Amino acid sequence: MFLKIMQSSIRVLRRGYINHATGPMVGAVRYSSTATDPDGPVELEENPFAKDRAQCILCKNNISPDYKNVQLLSQFQSPYTGRIYGKHITGLCRKRQEQVENEIIKAQNAGFMPTYHKAVEFLEDPKLFNPERPMRPHKY
Repeated sequence: MFLKIMQSSIRVLRRGYINHATGPMVGAVRYSSTATDPDGPVELEENPFAKDRAQCILCKNNISPDYKNVQLLSQFQSPYTGRIYGKHITGLCRKRQEQVENEIIKAQNAGFMPTYHKAVEFLEDPKLFNPERPMRPHKY
């Protein structure tokens, strides 16, 4: 008797049939994960725990630097020395950082921007980043 019960339960497990009220194979219901089964697993389109992709401030706002936009370019220049801040300080992606550097050099060669200091009229502009606290700090 025990052997027959074990064989029928193995058959039930293999076929996926089960009915808890009446026992195996009597009025059996086949379980599957379909859209009609309200207790089935829900398939998600995307991961709800995934972090948003980090973007630089220029890519996020779809801004491409231009050598004639001196006010924007002066944000990436030190007010004391005129040096161009690195991408670990500005938080720009590699592509935009190279564009900003090239456009600053182009603006300086065209005479739109000073070379050794920041233009005085742009000293009071709001800051896009804090140069004292870099986006990616270095060890020294």
